[in-house]
Amino acid sequence: MSETTLPAIAILGAGSMGGAILSGLAQPHVRVDGGIRVTNRTAAKAEPLAELDGVTSWSLEQTPDAQARALAGAKVVLVGVKPHMVPDLLRDIAGDLEPGSIVVSVAAGVTIETFESLLPESVSVIRAMPNTPSHVGKGVTGLAAGTRSNDDDLALARAVFETVGDVVEVPESQIDALSTISGSGPAYVFYLIEELTRAAIGKGFSPEQAATLVNGTFAGATELLMQSGKTPEQLRIEVTSPKGTTEQAVNVLQQAGFAETFAHATDAALARARELAAGS
Repeated sequence: MSETTLPAIAILGAGSMGGAILSGLAQPHVRVDGGIRVTNRTAAKAEPLAELDGVTSWSLEQTPDAQARALAGAKVVLVGVKPHMVPDLLRDIAGDLEPGSIVVSVAAGVTIETFESLLPESVSVIRAMPNTPSHVGKGVTGLAAGTRSNDDDLALARAVFETVGDVVEVPESQIDALSTISGSGPAYVFYLIEELTRAAIGKGFSPEQAATLVNGTFAGATELLMQSGKTPEQLRIEVTSPKGTTEQAVNVLQQAGFAETFAHATDAALARARELAAGS
């Protein structure tokens, strides 16, 4: 794996998503010149992170000026606090940001406009929407440029998120829609696995056997899709012999409106994402 070199990075709030990105940045093939600086509210969260190579970690309860310390010299600033905490955080850090730095948001529902309105014009803003497989380096992240960011800013943000998976660049108008596919998508997959596991147990397999059958099938099918160069439809057709057992199962799913159900589900997720963005 080729080495990735990045400038100094600050992560404000290393919760679920911030922590996932941190795990990518802390890999041996990633070099962060100037180091990775991380802040959290409590020492309980901050102390374990200090054990990672190249990471300096502070807690606000022990180091009141932790954010200012983290931001000193940082080129990329990842905002990973909960969405409702973002406005107050931005007001707190506005005066400590280095001119020319890039502030990247992973806060769901908080718009670029909100970030840019609370931060100096000397910094650029990029909105990111990663998903939970980022924890294992298999994530998909959507990136949207702000009005003050340039191609170099976007390329740097892409390099950061490529440490935990794939990156798709979209306009901000598509970020909410992206969240209903890649952001919520892992839950859809887990739900399918739940139900197929339940069906296996109903057919007499033990929970352990069912987990092996179902989890292995999903993992294998996904790997086959990634390596074959074929579309999901092509692979499905290859498995579905005419008048065979798989065809009967697929017919039942089609008759039940499986495709329409996915369309309705993602539409509902998109409607809720827009409500959250509007402050509902």
